[in-house]
Parts: sequence; C-alpha cells; structure tokens
Amino acid sequence: RQLYAQGKATREELLDSEAASYHGAGTCTFYGTANSNQMLMEIMGLHLPGAAFITPGTPLRDALTAEATRRAVALSQEGGNYTPVGHIVDEKAIVNAIVGLLATGGSTNHTLHLVAMTKAAGIVIDWDDFNELSHVVPMITRIYPNGDADINRFQAAGGPGFVIRELLDAGLVHDDVTTVMGKGLRAHCKEPFLDGDKLVFRDAAASSGDENVLRGVAAPFAKDGGMILVSGNLGRAVMKISAVKEQHRIVEAPALTFNSQEDFMHAYQAGQLDRDFVAVLRFQGPRANGMPELHALTPALANLQDAGRHVALVTDGRMSGASGKVPAAIHVSPEILAGGPLGLVRDGDIIRLDATTGTLEALVPAEVWHARSLATA
Repeated sequence: RQLYAQGKATREELLDSEAASYHGAGTCTFYGTANSNQMLMEIMGLHLPGAAFITPGTPLRDALTAEATRRAVALSQEGGNYTPVGHIVDEKAIVNAIVGLLATGGSTNHTLHLVAMTKAAGIVIDWDDFNELSHVVPMITRIYPNGDADINRFQAAGGPGFVIRELLDAGLVHDDVTTVMGKGLRAHCKEPFLDGDKLVFRDAAASSGDENVLRGVAAPFAKDGGMILVSGNLGRAVMKISAVKEQHRIVEAPALTFNSQEDFMHAYQAGQLDRDFVAVLRFQGPRANGMPELHALTPALANLQDAGRHVALVTDGRMSGASGKVPAAIHVSPEILAGGPLGLVRDGDIIRLDATTGTLEALVPAEVWHARSLATA
C-alpha cells in the first residue's frame, strides 16, 4: 500500500498483493475492527469459547456454528434457560470488553461502538473510562498493525482463551458474569477442537506458543493499554499508540489544513508534503459528512514518516482498525459543525500532539486564537 501511494505499484499489483495476504473467507487477517469485534464478543461472553478466529469453511467452524445454534435455542424463552442479551451485557461485561480491547491493542472504532452498545444496555461510559483503564491494563499481544503477526499466528499462540485466563488471573476482568455458557467467565478460558466428529472444549494453552505474538501479564509488551485520550485547546480526541514507536509519540510541527481526504492526497501526489507538518483534516465528523474512514491516508503519511519527516494527523473523522503506525488524534470532539476549535486552525500554526502527556494543542497566542472565526468548508 505504501508503494502504491508512492506510485511505484499499480492498482492491479496492489489488489494481487492484498488477495495473496488473505488465508480464506471471513474477516481480515489483521487485527482491525472486525477481529477486535470478535475478541470483544469472546470476553463479553457472547461467543462460544474460542470461536472467534476459527477459519470459515472448516469442519471445526461448521461444528461451532451448529453448537451456537443449539445454545441460542437453549437460551431462548422456550429453551428452558432464558438468558437474553440484556442479562449478559451489564456493567461488568462492559468493563471486561474495554480491558480486552486495551490488552490486545484493538481498534479505535470501539470507542464509538462500545459506547453505543453500552447506551443500548442502559449504561453510560465515555472516553475517560477507556483512558483510565488504559493506564493499568498491560498490552499482551502483537498483531498487525501493532506487530508483524496476523490473526492466525495469534490463534496458534494461544488465542482468546489464553488472553482471558491471563486477565482473570491478574484480577483485571470480572469472573462473576453471565455468559452464553452460564455463570462465570472462566468457562471461556477454553479452546474448541474436534474429537472425531464431536465438538469438545479443552483448557487453553498454559503458556504462549509464540512470545513474539502473545505474552502473559507478568511480561507484557507494554505496561499500558496503548489507547489514550488527548485534549487541549483543539478539543478531545482518541489516540491509538500501541503501534506508534516511542520516537514518534511527540510531534510539534506547522499545521497544514485540509477539508477532504482528496485534498490531502492531491497535495501528496503533487509533492507538496515533503516536510514536517501536522495534517489537520476537518469537516469529517458525523454532522459534516457521516464520519468516513480515513485509512487511505495512512500509506502516504507512513511514507513521509519513513523518509524522516515528523508528521501526524488531527481530525474529527475516524480511522480504520488497521491504522496505527503514524500518530493520529482522531474523533476530535466537538467537530467543527458543532463549534469545534479545529475550525480555528490556520496553515502554519504550530500544533503539538504529545502522547506522553495527553496533550493536543495549537500553540497560538490566546488573543489571536479567540479573535478568529471558524473556517467554512
């Protein structure tokens, strides 16, 4: 993708490369939003144990599908063990979900999805909850984009059952919850396998099968969860730092403002971005244009970063779960159409994005800042 962004690979070569990277049908092989969803459903007790990453079209997946159907019937009102979703998704299950997301370096999109799910359950959480938990939850996986491994290597190293057991043993998640298997999250410290044609669940691996991909809580890849809240005179934003190297976690550079991702790409392709800068991409929030995914910008920004430029992205839009190499303050709130201060930024303003202190600031004199009018699209 980075070569394609540089014009050194054709679209056909890009598509061939992407097709070759997938092992089969199902979700992406990297740890993006879809696979983060899978992990969260496991740790919330909404999946059969170990079902998340079993390859579609295999006998084991077929057996799990059949068993899931039987469990769904058993949990219905007619099944004699009535357990609706509302009896499973409570405050403790939500905390478990956030901890699981942080411990595995999951997608920033879940700072939207989990908030919405929780609200549907009659519970209120916000980004402060993610931020506070991130300071005490260690990251114990390295799956792309937080590492080089794909989801299959994670599964082979121990998978969700190993992660859940480690978090339970460390007292980081609640065991006293209801799941599709009954009472207690420890029922999900398992992995499925076939004994002949019979589906059986056995204890998850006692130790990681690959410590380059999966580790125990006692020796994590990072002591924190790799997703933080940044704030300042530009508003509040989410920042995923699990894939950002230490030397890129502080960026202080002049702003370049863009009103669309197409404007950014035109500037990049015209060779206008070979410099240190913070791309301020505005009018990308829900009210402006439905909050599109801006992952297409990542290869261009990554190329500039690899070339030694100090670059970052600040936007009221969102990124793919596959993003993370380049420092990015996303979901900036309030968005411009709600009066957000991104609209006060002008080209050349010095922007400081500091993941070590949680700072997102335009270094502009207060009298100049407050005298400005909001930009228009």
